[in-house]
Parts: sequence; C-alpha cells; structure tokens
Amino acid sequence: MTEVKNQIVLDWVKEMAELTKPDEVVWIDGSKEQLEEIKKISLATGEMIELNQEKLPGCLYYRTNPKDVARDEKRTVICTRRKEDAGPTNNWVDPQEMYERMGKLFDGSMKGRTMYAIPFSMGVPGTEFAKIGIELTDSIYVVLSMAIMTHVGAEVIERLNAGEEFTRCLHSKAQINEQEKYIAHFPEDNTIWSINSAYGGNVLLGKKCLALRIGSYLGKQEGWMAEHMLILKIENPQGEVKYVCGAFPSACGKTNLAMLTPPDYFKEKGYKISTIGDDISWLRIGQDGRLYAVNPENGFFGVAPGTNEKSNPNALRTTHKGTIFTNVARNLDDNTVWWEKLDKNPPENGEDWQGNPWNGKTSEEKGAHPNSRFTAPAENCPTIADEFFTGEGVPISAIIFGGRRAKAEPLVYQAKNWDHGVFIGSAMASETTAAANGQVGVVRHDPMAMLPFCGYNMAEYFQHWIDMGKKMTNPPQIFHVNWFRTDENDEFMWPGFGENLRVILWMLNRCEGSVGAVETPLGFEPKTEDIDVHGLDISQETLEKLLRVDKNAWMGEIDGIQEFYDKFEWLPKEITDRFDQLKKEIKEM
Repeated sequence: MTEVKNQIVLDWVKEMAELTKPDEVVWIDGSKEQLEEIKKISLATGEMIELNQEKLPGCLYYRTNPKDVARDEKRTVICTRRKEDAGPTNNWVDPQEMYERMGKLFDGSMKGRTMYAIPFSMGVPGTEFAKIGIELTDSIYVVLSMAIMTHVGAEVIERLNAGEEFTRCLHSKAQINEQEKYIAHFPEDNTIWSINSAYGGNVLLGKKCLALRIGSYLGKQEGWMAEHMLILKIENPQGEVKYVCGAFPSACGKTNLAMLTPPDYFKEKGYKISTIGDDISWLRIGQDGRLYAVNPENGFFGVAPGTNEKSNPNALRTTHKGTIFTNVARNLDDNTVWWEKLDKNPPENGEDWQGNPWNGKTSEEKGAHPNSRFTAPAENCPTIADEFFTGEGVPISAIIFGGRRAKAEPLVYQAKNWDHGVFIGSAMASETTAAANGQVGVVRHDPMAMLPFCGYNMAEYFQHWIDMGKKMTNPPQIFHVNWFRTDENDEFMWPGFGENLRVILWMLNRCEGSVGAVETPLGFEPKTEDIDVHGLDISQETLEKLLRVDKNAWMGEIDGIQEFYDKFEWLPKEITDRFDQLKKEIKEM
C-alpha cells in the first residue's frame, strides 16, 4: 500500500483516533484484495449478507435501523461563525457549540471497533474539477460504499502526500441514536462530522455532504458551481452530440432521465443516449465562455422501488454485479432481492426490509422500504458515456429544472434569458417523496433542487448563479419541465420515461434556434406541432392541456413563491424584478 506521509493528515487522524478511541486504525487503499478482506469481516459480523453470487455476483445486502432510513434534514446542520451566512433555509448551530456537543458524542464512540481511514477523490484524481477528502468511519458499509461511490486508491494518497487540500470527514455510527443524530457541516473549516446514523445519505460523506453542501460553498469561494444535477449525452442521427444537465428533487425521475432509453421510433432513426451522471454536477466556465460539467461521483445511489425493465432498464442492469442493496426485500428461495414494482412476482418465502418473514403474495405490508437503495458502480451502466471516465468536463447546451406537480406546471417551457432562468430555478416547487424524512405529497419549494443541499445562504447562492451568468459568453439555455401533470381522473397525461426524449429534442431545437415558440407569462412554450408525438397515443387536446397555463392555479403559485421568498432578508434584484413581472402578466391573462 502507498503510505500516507503528509504530516498534517497523520496528525489529524491521530487526533480523531484519540477522541473516538478505536481498537485500531486501518488505512484503505482501494485495492480489490483489501476490500475483499473487509467484505469477509462484514459477513462474519453480520453487518452484510452475501447475495446469490451466480445471479448477483459481488452483490451484498445491508439493513439500516428502522428509524434510520433516509436523509434526516432536521438533524443536518450548517455551522458558520455568523448565522446569516447559513441563511434561513438551513439549520444553523454555532461551530464551537457543535464541536463541543458532537465531541462528547464522539468521545469513545469507536471503542471495540476499527477506525477505517478512507482517502477519496470526488472527480477523477488530478483533474481540474477533482476535490479530495478523507473519511474516518467505524462502518464497513461506509468503506465498501465509498469504494463504489468515489475514487479510492493510491493516486489519491499520492495527491495527499503532495500537499493537496482535503476535506476532513469524521463519521461514527456510535449507538444509532436518533435523538443524538447529527450531520454537521463546517464550511469555513472544510470539515464534516456525522454521528449516530448508518444510512447512506447521512454517512457517505463524499456524496451530498462534500459534493453539494461543502462543494457549493467552495464553488462560491472559487468561482464554480456544485449542483444537484444529472448529465445526459444526446447524439442525433447525423452524429452531432449535445449535453444537458437536469435538476430534480430526489425520487422525481432524475435517474430515469439520466439513463433514458430512446423509444423505438427514435432508436430506429439513429438517436443515441448516454449517461454521464445521475445526481451531481460540478460546473466550471471554460475558456470558450461555455459552461462545462463533470459528475464527481463514481457510482449510483439510486432509489430501488419503481425501478424496473419499463421505467429504467439501464439502472436495473447496473445493479446486477458489485452492488450493495439497502432496505429492499429478500427472496429466501434463491437469495436475491425484490422491491415494489420490480416485477409482478414478489417472493412468497421472503424477508421484508426489517428482516421479518414476508409473503409478497399475501402481505398487505410493503417488502422494501419506499426509500430503499442500490449503490452500484457507474461502470456497470450499459449507457455510461466515455466522457464519464475522463473527468474533463463536457459543454452544456441546456439546463433543465423540474419537479413533481399534479396541476400547475406545464409540460415544458423555456426561460427568456439566463436571469429569467435563475428566477425559474429559484421558484421551483415539488411534491415531496420518501427520499427524506417527513410527510409525503406536500408541495415544497426546492430551488434548483438544492434546498437540502446548499451549504450557505440561499440568497447568496442565487446571486452566485446570476454572477456566473455574467461571466459566460455562451450560457446554456434554461428550461422547466413537469412529467407528472394529471387529468381530472388523477391519471398522468404524459407517458414519461423514454418518451421524455421528445421534449428534450424540442429543447435542443430551441437551443439551435431551429423552431419557434409561443410566449407566455412563464416563458416560451412549444407549438404543439413542434413536439414530435409520432407513434404516441396522445391527442391534440391532451397536448394542449399539458401546455396550458392555468391562471387560477398560478395565482396560488404566486402566493406560494411569495411565502417562500419572504423567508429571506434580501434577494437579487434580477429575481425580484422577474417575480414582479410574472405577477403582472398572470393578473393580465
């Protein structure tokens, strides 16, 4: 193993070990041999269960505490010296107070356990976009998951030894005590502490914690952006390639869109879709004045329920080897996994996500938790793009904002310019899902799908978007979509899934200026004839309804936006001006 020689690193690890008091400290180098040995330990202790190695080679099963099954936003805090720097949408605690509070919880929390030190890189090590961290943890689940989700290996250690700055990440599952659970971010110290949780979203500290909360803060300081966005590659029949980013709240179809399968009609024409990322984008302005994006992750942490051959065949195939399944149901007959909507053949001899005997044919209880997950290597994805592996960044033509809305939002519209697009992103709202603790189905404002992930004051974050727009000579076009509009019978009006490509192609045509549009108070909408619905069972009337701007619904939307904006002491003038314009135009409809 490449030895860690950076004294600053060694001193910090020693200090954290003295606090947590593990029996030993083991450095992770990411080698297959070492990870295999650690896996054997997890099987011996019962932390993991090995699945059928013929049907699911290299796959493991993991359960969390029934009270520890999702990101816990109430226990997630931003610790800045000034409260106003965290802003009104974050939970704030004074850093000194939080260090003291959590220090007491960490004191001796690893007694009788091993501390694993994981040097990791978000982004391909050595590239312009990459950032390095070290996670200290007493969880083998974290070790094996971080080896999937991030870049772990000798190259990261070499960069640490060269003196590269790193994010200090400390995690202990401790007693899995929900009353004393904290996921704390110290942006000014480039530090993350997490305790009393073992659920991925709270403990894989390279993911939302570094890649978004700390990442967004670093981006503001350094002039780049960390966003909750997929990256999609589209190649047309002429071989021309375009890239788009898309921001959607969790469990709103982001992974489905990232791994989109073109409908047969478009496949036969020669369209090809590839995946670069399904969750997080880091964006920088290139020398040509365009915005370039990379996926800093190395794997997918996807929601299992609803993933199937129809909704997302590529995601399903991605999970067939080297994957960790969390809180799904298990088929005891063949030691495989199952979840709701996987297929119509649930196991009769099974275990539910809590380990209870479960008959999927007769039980009224769900076998898998609604937020059960798969952690799968990105390289498994049948549609993974070559550009994913370089880490160099791809030029973005369009940014898509979207959420789950039954009534108000039309199928698609385009912002009138960058600043208008920032306003649209700032006003985003979606109906809540099971990806976070709390009530499901409530309309929640979630700007740029970043509400739970922005590591500083969101008003400053909006301003950063405005400022980035000023620096670009050729910014991406911005669009808003809603795949989830329902009719009077609460049935979805748009078929979704792979058919969403039809809407994306209209967007790209707009980017090229090859089709016109209809101006509405919301932005530019398609003419119905400009969305290719060949082969779709959808009427002209339905398409018109999908694109309709409902005045009454939008009067209610304006009230909701106002209520959200009222949380802030100030907002960029570019946003308030656009909001005033929208109010005026809706009233005049």
